[in-house]
Amino acid sequence: MKKTTLYALIAVIAVLLVAAVWLFVSNRQTKEEMQEMVEQMTFEKEQLEDEYEDLALQFDGYGRNLQNDSLADKLAHEQQRVQDLLEELRITKATNARRISELKKELATVRAVMVEYVRQIDSLSQTNQRLTQENIVVRQQYQEVSERATQLEEEKVKLTEVVNRAQMLEVADFAMIPLNNRDKKTSRYSKIQKLQFDYSILKNTTAQTGIKRLYLRIVRPDGEVMTKDGKTFPYENSEIEYSLTKEFEYGGEKISDVMFWNVEEILQTGIYNADFFCDGNLIGSFPFAIEK
Repeated sequence: MKKTTLYALIAVIAVLLVAAVWLFVSNRQTKEEMQEMVEQMTFEKEQLEDEYEDLALQFDGYGRNLQNDSLADKLAHEQQRVQDLLEELRITKATNARRISELKKELATVRAVMVEYVRQIDSLSQTNQRLTQENIVVRQQYQEVSERATQLEEEKVKLTEVVNRAQMLEVADFAMIPLNNRDKKTSRYSKIQKLQFDYSILKNTTAQTGIKRLYLRIVRPDGEVMTKDGKTFPYENSEIEYSLTKEFEYGGEKISDVMFWNVEEILQTGIYNADFFCDGNLIGSFPFAIEK
């Protein structure tokens, strides 16, 4: 009986030892598995943080030079959302598997939004490139039209100048004859009492016919105009002095005529100039000399 009890006790102790060993080994394996699981979750959490940071940088890169205000505001909103989720992820424990899983889903959602915004940005970029190219073409066309218009205007101006020159009267056959007090030609300086100006207005069938007025400016050697009472006439948007004037009727044929200047001043010696004007144009300029 005693042996039986002893054997039973030994058996119980053996079973307890086996159970203790089994529990020890099992608990050790559980701890190792838990440690591995924590390390794995920590690794996944770090990877998720990296993905959030990369996404935040992508939002920043796309939004930096975006010209569309509405889309830029949406990008800024999503970028802030990513930043908020990233901050939350950083303070979330690696063992909080449920929240980390939710943040993974949030990341997928934000990425989908990002893809759509990138598509819109690319579409806007292509549209802007097309409009820019069209604008360049339009500017080139406008430049060509403008240059052509300028060229035509210059040609028109030149043609107008040619027509105006063709219609201008022209003085020729000029001669200055000094006269004495008996209206006779004299070569003696002291006897000069009058200056006779002979001239002809040449034939011009393109010139406008009718009553016209001819102006003569006698310019002294010192550059001053010989004039009486400071009379003027309009020329190139100003009023200039003249010496003599004469009205005549022009019918397109050559006209020969004469004008006289009564000498009432002391004549300078040297080279003078006789300038003829008609219809607002200088139509003849001739030098002449008075010597002692």
